[in-house]
Amino acid sequence: MIVLSLQCVATIRAAEPSSAEPSNAEQSDVQQLNVLMICIDDLNDWVGFLEGHPQAITPHMDALAKRGRIFSNAHCAVPVCTSSRVSVMSGVAATTHGSYEIGPRYEELPALKNLPTIQRYFKDNGYVTLEGGKVLHHGFGGRLAGDIDRSLGRKRSPRPKKPMNRPSDWSGAWDWGAFPATNAEMADHQLAKNAAAAFKEDFDKPFFMTVGFFRPHVPLYVPPKWFDLYDADSLSLPPDPKPDLNDLPKNFLTINNYAVAPTHAEVVSNGKQQSLTHAYLASISFVDHCVGVVLDALKSSQHSDDTVIVLWSDHGFHLGEKQHWAKRTLWEESTRVPLLFAGPGIQHDKACAEPASLLDVYPTLVEICNLPKSKHLEGLSLVPQLNDPATSRDRPAITSSYFGNHSLRSRDWRLIVYEDGAEELYDHRNDPDEFLNLASDPSHKATRDQLFRWLPGKAAPEYKTTSERSRVRLK
Repeated sequence: MIVLSLQCVATIRAAEPSSAEPSNAEQSDVQQLNVLMICIDDLNDWVGFLEGHPQAITPHMDALAKRGRIFSNAHCAVPVCTSSRVSVMSGVAATTHGSYEIGPRYEELPALKNLPTIQRYFKDNGYVTLEGGKVLHHGFGGRLAGDIDRSLGRKRSPRPKKPMNRPSDWSGAWDWGAFPATNAEMADHQLAKNAAAAFKEDFDKPFFMTVGFFRPHVPLYVPPKWFDLYDADSLSLPPDPKPDLNDLPKNFLTINNYAVAPTHAEVVSNGKQQSLTHAYLASISFVDHCVGVVLDALKSSQHSDDTVIVLWSDHGFHLGEKQHWAKRTLWEESTRVPLLFAGPGIQHDKACAEPASLLDVYPTLVEICNLPKSKHLEGLSLVPQLNDPATSRDRPAITSSYFGNHSLRSRDWRLIVYEDGAEELYDHRNDPDEFLNLASDPSHKATRDQLFRWLPGKAAPEYKTTSERSRVRLK
C-alpha cells in the first residue's frame, strides 16, 4: 500500500500544466487516496480543540484533531446553511454564484450550470461517491442526482408531539429537550452506522464519502444521556457587556434577526439562556459521538491507512454574543468554523492560525488526491499550511452575508464593510470578542486599507425574486 506525503503530492501536482482539466479518469502511477468528508450543521467553535467553550465535551473530534492539522482561524463563505454549502460544494463564492442567504438550490443557480460539485469532480476522476445526511441543503436532485453513486440515507429524527421548553410565541424550530430516549432513534446516529457499515466493503475504485450531520441545528432534541453530561446550573455563558453594540452601525442590526430565531431580549426575559446553552452543548456532544462512530469504523477497516479526512461546519452560531442568536452576522461567532484535515502525510504538530476559508476545501482535496487542477475554483489550496502551519497567507478569509455586506478576516484583524459603507474593525490580538470597533481610529487606517483592498469588487446580484433582507425592510 502506497501512502503519499503531502510534499510528494505537491511536487507531483507542481509538475503538471496549470491548464489541465478533468476528463475521463486515467490510471495513475500513484495509488489514489480515499476521502471522508464530515460536515456538521450549525457547529461553532464550542469544541475542545478550538476552546470556544470551556466546558464543551467533544472527545472524538478532539482525538481526530490531535492527529491532524487544525485550522484555528477558518471561516465560512456565507453564514447560512444553503449558501455556505453551495459555496463549499461548488468551490466558488456567493459573489460569483449569487446565493447570499436561505435560497435557491445548487442546480437553480445559472452561474453554476457548468460547474461540477466536488462529488461530481471526484467521480469524473475515477472515484465512487457516497453521500448521506445533510450535505447540500436541498440534497442532490435534478441534474445533480448522478453526482452520487450511493446514498447513505437522509432521514429526520423524531420530534415530541408537544413543545418541550420553548415559549408559546416562539417558532417551533426553536424548541429543545431530552428526546428521544435512545441514540438509535436519532437520524444522525443511523447515518453514522450506515457510514460505518460501508467501510467494511471492498471498493474497486477509491471512494469519496460525504457524511452530513444535522445536530446541533435546532430544534435541539437529543437523548437524555447527553444532557446528563453537563450541570446546567454551572454552565458558563458568553460575556455580554451592555455597551458592546453602542459603537456599531445600525443598518445590519435591524436585519440579522429576520428569521425564526428569538431575539436576545426574548431569550433573557423568558429565562431561557442557560437552558438553551445546555441543549446546544448536549447536541454538540451527541454529534461528537456520531463522529466517533464513523471514525472508529474507519480506523478498524482496511481503508484506515489510505483515507484523508476533512471535518468542517457550514458556519458558526451565536448563543447570546453581541446580544444575538443563531447566525447570519459577520462577527466571529457566526463566521468561525471548525476545520481540520487528517490522514496520510498530514502533519499534526501545530494548529495553523493563518486565515482559511471553507472555499479552500475543494482545491485542497483536489491537490492532496493528485487530481487535475480545475480553473473554476476560487479558494486556495491549504497544502502549504498542511505541510507547514507557519506558511503565511496574504488573502484574508472573506465572508458575505446578504448582498453587499462582507467580512475580511486576516490572522489578527477583522474588517466588516456594509452595503451602505459603514465599517467595523477589530484587533483580535487584544479584542477576541470584538467589543471595540476601531474603524474610526486613524491610527489603524493602514490596517483597514490593507484589508479593504480584498473587498469583493463586482459581485453577482442576488439570485432571488425577493430577498430576505428586502422582506424584513418591508415589515
